[in-house]
Amino acid sequence: MAGTSLLALIDDIASILDDVATMTKVATKKTAGVLGDDLALNAQQVTGVNAERELPVVWAVAVGSLKNKAILVPAALAISALAPWAVTPLLMVGGAFLCYEGFEKLAHSFLHSKQEDDAHHKEQLAAVAAPAVDLVAVEKDKIKGAVRTDFILSAEIIAITLGTVATSPFAMQVAVLTGIALIMTVGVYGLVAGIVKLDDAGLYLSQRQGANGFPAFQRKLGALILRAAPYLMKSLSVLGMAAMFMVGGGILTHGIHSLHELIEHAAHSAGEIPLLGGILQALTPTFLDAVVGVIAGALVLGAVSLVGRIWRKGKSH
Repeated sequence: MAGTSLLALIDDIASILDDVATMTKVATKKTAGVLGDDLALNAQQVTGVNAERELPVVWAVAVGSLKNKAILVPAALAISALAPWAVTPLLMVGGAFLCYEGFEKLAHSFLHSKQEDDAHHKEQLAAVAAPAVDLVAVEKDKIKGAVRTDFILSAEIIAITLGTVATSPFAMQVAVLTGIALIMTVGVYGLVAGIVKLDDAGLYLSQRQGANGFPAFQRKLGALILRAAPYLMKSLSVLGMAAMFMVGGGILTHGIHSLHELIEHAAHSAGEIPLLGGILQALTPTFLDAVVGVIAGALVLGAVSLVGRIWRKGKSH
């Protein structure tokens, strides 16, 4: 009897873990839109920091990120337990914020030239290199700024995850939210650490000595890494922006039932096109979610700009 009960308990635990793994996988897919932007933003935060201090800075931000999630996860669980009706509105706000962030980046890319961005970057580096600058204070400021950025992005991740598991038992909500918090922190900051040290790795490989085949291969690989590192950062930023529209728009369309039905109908109609129907049916919802995301981002940015203008005008009077 005891053995049977133990086996039943093990089976129950295995079943719960399997469900948690499945829900975590779903939540990870939904929060992937924030990941590319999170990587790019946090990697940019350590620009200008002394090379020996890059990893300690990343570690300090990662610790700050864990503290952020230690606040956000219990808050999300409390909302789910005490005010479950608030989950969908919070999710919609998170989706609108994702779209706003994405459109703000898109607008910046059109309104500011590459020369202006390069000049601003050089000014930052020159300011940090100035002898009178307190590098410890600069480093602390960068860490604080990165932790503030992480809090916003972590809130988005937790909100999206909470929407995924809102109808699940409380124990599963705890497991999935905690799992996502840890996976995202370790994954993001592990990759950020790799990205910020990528140029160092390329430089090390490019300086390898030796005439035989392997050192020569290492030098070529190092040179390739050094050339590719800036493009990797730019690609992460672009992909993160595109994913923000897709994920943010998807959250909004799922929250507006009539719009979701319209997109499903459009995807079904696209599926009836000969030869390409299957591909178009799969791609249409994502494309239309992104379109909704762009429109929503433009509207939110316009509203924020208008309110900011009115506020500044009121203060000036």
